[in-house]
Amino acid sequence: MLEGCTPWPKELVQDYVRTGCWEARSLAKVLEDLALKCPQRPFLWDKDGKLTYGEIDRLAERLALGLIGCGLQPRDIALLQLPNIRDFVVVFFALHKIGMVPIMCLPAHRHSELTHFAQLSGAKAHFFMPRFRGFDFLSMAREVQASVPTLRFLLAAGDGTERGVTYLGPLMELPDELNRECVPAHYGADPFDVAFMLLSGGTTGVPKLIPRTHADYLYNARMCAQALGWASDTVYVVALPAAHNFALGAPGIIATLTVGGSVILCPSTDAAEVFGAIEKHRGTVLPATPALIISLLNSPQRSNYDLRSLRQVCVGGQRMLPELFDRVRATFSHAVPIHAFGMAEGLTNLTRPDDPSEVQRETQGRPVSPADEIRVVDEAGVDVPAGAVGELITRGPYTIRGYYRAEQHNGIAFTPAGFYRTGDLVRLHPSGNIIVEGRKKDMINRGGEKISAEEIENLILSHESVHMVAVVAMPDPIMGERSCAFVILKNGASLTLAELNEFLMGKKIAKFKLPERLEVVESLPVTVMGKISKKSLREQIASRLSLSKNR
Repeated sequence: MLEGCTPWPKELVQDYVRTGCWEARSLAKVLEDLALKCPQRPFLWDKDGKLTYGEIDRLAERLALGLIGCGLQPRDIALLQLPNIRDFVVVFFALHKIGMVPIMCLPAHRHSELTHFAQLSGAKAHFFMPRFRGFDFLSMAREVQASVPTLRFLLAAGDGTERGVTYLGPLMELPDELNRECVPAHYGADPFDVAFMLLSGGTTGVPKLIPRTHADYLYNARMCAQALGWASDTVYVVALPAAHNFALGAPGIIATLTVGGSVILCPSTDAAEVFGAIEKHRGTVLPATPALIISLLNSPQRSNYDLRSLRQVCVGGQRMLPELFDRVRATFSHAVPIHAFGMAEGLTNLTRPDDPSEVQRETQGRPVSPADEIRVVDEAGVDVPAGAVGELITRGPYTIRGYYRAEQHNGIAFTPAGFYRTGDLVRLHPSGNIIVEGRKKDMINRGGEKISAEEIENLILSHESVHMVAVVAMPDPIMGERSCAFVILKNGASLTLAELNEFLMGKKIAKFKLPERLEVVESLPVTVMGKISKKSLREQIASRLSLSKNR
């Protein structure tokens, strides 16, 4: 595997291959095989129209050749930061045709996160859209490049003539006579090597990099599609960021690929955009976070669209409460609400379309593969009694054995036996499904986006007016959780939420990480061990919000 990654034990690799869990095919090879088998079948719909399997494969082939001509090589690492446009899919497969390794960045990421990813990985290229939703990504890319000596290539979607930037549009217009025969024999991806890197929730600062191989991710996606009963008539609606694990492959775009289905890329989560795409292209599966599905359910525009093509509404990224499950089922009576509980590190749990109604409503699903191993353990790592709450730990054919270049952290995040410590507190339902009860780790889950309290605290502490700070989650009916900063100010100092967030934006972090409430206090509660009691702070802010609501 790529240097800096933890491989599976050799005997497990042999077993996964022998039992058929792992195929000797890369992601690009799966696309190529379908392009030969059904070249005219639609693979992607977006605002610009339709692209078939054959067209996507041909565009990816042309782009791969163009990138090779620029000097990019197998195992070169790239920052892939594109929104939900067709170029995202084309670039993704083009990189795998070469054997490059993209880091799946989000459009919300900014200078701080991107610089960290590039420095840690030695990334050579950055793919981005020059401007998106009013933000100048080109200027930011130049800033990141100036900070990271290895980042030689800036590659932008579309056409343009800016100095030092290669635009993708012309590269995808190369003549068709240029083909794989022009490519050196060593180009291409090893199915058992790292395909790309996803991002962790970032519980201890900026996100960790999660190396996923072609073989393990294809198996993950294939088992998701099988668990949900997907076939070639599946039409998957992507309004969430396509680079998210949920939208990408668990179940996502890659699961759709494994059954020869179609994908709709929505440029935003605007209700009219999403409903219009479902109606126009007869979408069958809608993945959403609880925050997104609440927004769609509350939209007055919903009644203007024919949404009867939907068969499944798949909610993940955060627990879907039973009350929300009931609303989804009542509103989309022709669709089955599906719980999706998983992690970019691997394990994916889904409720099944044929599960009993109470199991669908009350649980967050079960592993998609019989080869997944799960345990529920106490603080000492001992299995708890059936039905008791404990930490979920897991290992299996698509759960990583270690983060990228994080040896010290890996010693904490993984057991000696190779189980990943998820940090999720769960209990097992009598059906065998999982019920999620909370998180061990100090992380705020804002509508599926994970915010490291430690990262934001460290930045706030650098403000000249701040003496002490604790950032905690506060409950929110739409986003699930938002962040609240409890701050002790220095003598004579003052600070408003607007001033604090202006300061934090100057640190060039993603906007979703900004605190949404500021509590200026004289002191912070502490535990008997002398540590700040975040439990007490969470209870305080929840109580204040409840009192305010009831007035």
